[in-house]
Amino acid sequence: MEFPAFFQHVYFDNSVLDYTVFALILLLGHLLRGFFTGFISRFFYSVLNAQAYNLTKQEFSQQLRPPLNTVVFLCVLYVALQQLQYPLSWALKPADEFGLRMIAEKLFLLVLAVAVFRVILRFVHIVGEILVQRAAATDNKMDDQIVPFAIEIIKVLVVVLGGLTIMSSVFDVNVTALATGLGIGGIAIAMASKESLENLLGSFTIFLDKPFTYGDIVTVNGYTGTVEKVGFRSTRIRTFDKSVVTVPNKNMVNAELDNLGVRPIRRVRFDIGLTYGTSVDQIKTIVEEVEALINAHPHTTTDDARVRFAQFGSSSLDIMVVYFVDSPSWDLLIDTKQTINYQIMEVVQKHGSDFAFPTTTVHLEK
Repeated sequence: MEFPAFFQHVYFDNSVLDYTVFALILLLGHLLRGFFTGFISRFFYSVLNAQAYNLTKQEFSQQLRPPLNTVVFLCVLYVALQQLQYPLSWALKPADEFGLRMIAEKLFLLVLAVAVFRVILRFVHIVGEILVQRAAATDNKMDDQIVPFAIEIIKVLVVVLGGLTIMSSVFDVNVTALATGLGIGGIAIAMASKESLENLLGSFTIFLDKPFTYGDIVTVNGYTGTVEKVGFRSTRIRTFDKSVVTVPNKNMVNAELDNLGVRPIRRVRFDIGLTYGTSVDQIKTIVEEVEALINAHPHTTTDDARVRFAQFGSSSLDIMVVYFVDSPSWDLLIDTKQTINYQIMEVVQKHGSDFAFPTTTVHLEK
């Protein structure tokens, strides 16, 4: 097939036809890029059954398509550039010798490799979100803790693999020799990163020994809250005032840790101070009724309440109250305490007594 003479004109050692094919490939790639990336997104959306985990096609596509678009564009650009050649007048060195040609090819391979591994990381992130939701739907708390940790490990491995691939394929680095060299300097690196290694080993100890799991309420180093995440270096705890405390994993392992989440019951203890004008009969009646109302509450353990006239305080008659709530839930604990406190106030007021407050009596002598 012969083309018009116009297409035979040569500029910089490439004909107009070469430039035209180059432009057509780019245009066609641009037009088909959306279809190609959309097809891949829909395919993985269906394979992963993402719809069952409240992830819409649009949300799935928004996460996966941007890095995919970059990979497709680079592939189309590579095919298009094959239609052109460097001008001979530039006298460029071969691709295996250092020069403009080598720099251009290495740079292109670097960008392409980074884009491919970005796609892999994004895909791992999406799969991780789905697995986290699947773990949350089960009654086992351990998988809620293991899944995020495993996803982080996979992401780190992908980054390491990407770095080794780039060094080997793009920069022609002998990875085996590099690993040997790092082995010699490994002791120095380990000493420098001693703190990080201790925290990493602490994270594995947490998973093996299981002193707590995701969602447990713990007290450690003076902080009390819910375990939200166990990472490589630290554990995140959400306190009851909604702040986030980050505790190094080695401290979570070495410090004394009270796991409130595994308690079958929660203990409540406090004192009631009555005025000194309260009679013996009034105290006896109040003690009996308070103990009875606590035992009758649906969320206290049966017959475990102890209400006793404990001592003569400096400005009050002190009654000790001890009982147990039959659930480790913090919300249920404070709701139960509130209900019982209201009932105690009603009992005290019903029997003509009152709550004491610190007072001082001064006697003046003539």
